[in-house]
Amino acid sequence: MNNLFKNYAANENNPKWENIVTRKLPLYHRNNDIRSEFERDYTRIIHSNSYRRLKHKTQVFFSPGNDHICTRIEHVTHVESISYSIANYLGLNTELTKAIAVSHDLGHSPFGHIGEKILSNFSKNDLGVPFWHEKNGLDLVDTIELLEDSEKYKQNLNLTYAVRDGIISHCGEIDENGLKPRDAFIDLSDYAKPNQFAPYTWEACVIKIADKISYIGRDIEDAITLGILDDHLDELYELLNYNRKDKKLNNSNIIHYLVADLCENSSPEDGLCFSDDAYDLMNKIKEFNYKNIYFSDRIMPSNRYFEVVLTEIYNTLKSCFDGKSAFHSVQSLNKFYPKLYDGFLNFLYSYYDYSTRKTSNFKNLVLFRDSNLADFCQAILFFVSGMTDNYAMEIYDEIIGF
Repeated sequence: MNNLFKNYAANENNPKWENIVTRKLPLYHRNNDIRSEFERDYTRIIHSNSYRRLKHKTQVFFSPGNDHICTRIEHVTHVESISYSIANYLGLNTELTKAIAVSHDLGHSPFGHIGEKILSNFSKNDLGVPFWHEKNGLDLVDTIELLEDSEKYKQNLNLTYAVRDGIISHCGEIDENGLKPRDAFIDLSDYAKPNQFAPYTWEACVIKIADKISYIGRDIEDAITLGILDDHLDELYELLNYNRKDKKLNNSNIIHYLVADLCENSSPEDGLCFSDDAYDLMNKIKEFNYKNIYFSDRIMPSNRYFEVVLTEIYNTLKSCFDGKSAFHSVQSLNKFYPKLYDGFLNFLYSYYDYSTRKTSNFKNLVLFRDSNLADFCQAILFFVSGMTDNYAMEIYDEIIGF
């Protein structure tokens, strides 16, 4: 352990501490609660439905028949593991990295990054703003995801600023070597695009890098398992400077090399950084993955299917809006699409100010005005983005079936 960053960790001695642990609203406390603020965030996240749904959301490969191919929930677990190793070595707060890691991808739509692009097109057309999963993740933990409190009232997650910042700041497309946190305690609603600001804590910077380390290695492992890289293995061995007889090509070696290099070369003065060789290799691996995995011919058919599925769901929901109340509008769905009707109606009940809400068990924020089309479209986007791959396909099948 070099503990070079221990004086900069997210703890009571950090001058940013009060900002780091602030919440939008006070969080209820029990007299015998033994958890830290970040431990409470961690358990609130892993008990949420959004976290549970990650197990049925695409990471890279859609609906794999092989149980050992990575899904979104495995990815966040990998990020948790990698970030823990880095933060623990450097002397940072591992409770904070754990909480950010398990929550950083909660805002992902069904069908991975392709699904995200499809929803972004809808959002730009109808709301004038793009949809991006980091912002959707912040919206989700701030206003969408609900948990029952100790009195069985449903409330928003109400996470600490540090975790919320880590979610919206985590964009794994790192173009700089020498990542440092920002000083400004900004309103996170100031974010207008991914990667606009550096994270607020060193721990969130670790997540940003661990995210990339996690996916570039694991995506190669899965692609090899599925046979997608059979014609590109020589190129990959040459890229990694491995001799094929040594059989060193696996995810463990890639991750170990990058994590160890990062830990050895980082300092508070220089930031979180790799050696020139490791940084160059990471970017070359990413380029290889885009060319031979993410844009491979084998993946294109599923991408076209995703657009059909999400477009049909979105348009079906949007077309039912009659300019009156949201609840009146969705009644037309019940005759032919009862599963979609039940799901969307229950969603609306959680976020609209309806007449019985004052006597219900909801204490979360009211989000939408009842007769506003823009609010209705935003509700659709939130609803669809929360779907698992499986549920989206079931809804599509209901829409096209008789």
